[in-house]
Amino acid sequence: MKRVVSNIQNLGYTITNNPNAEANGKQKAAGMIIDQTLVNGASEGVSIRLINGKQKSAAVKLDRFALTNLLEAVNEVLSTEE
Repeated sequence: MKRVVSNIQNLGYTITNNPNAEANGKQKAAGMIIDQTLVNGASEGVSIRLINGKQKSAAVKLDRFALTNLLEAVNEVLSTEE
């Protein structure tokens, strides 16, 4: 008999825009949800969903290559933002 114990962790990050005071409450929530599943300390997958108001898109699974490209793109965008 072999006993297997898995340590499963789900990490979730919700990133939304900063409500604009000039919008007078008319701006809908917008952003993304990033979820990662860890099993015994190793990543089993990362998914991203977009948030548009109260609607959420279908989850899109990204591999490490895509996540690295996403990080590079965000860093480049942030380098030109004030």
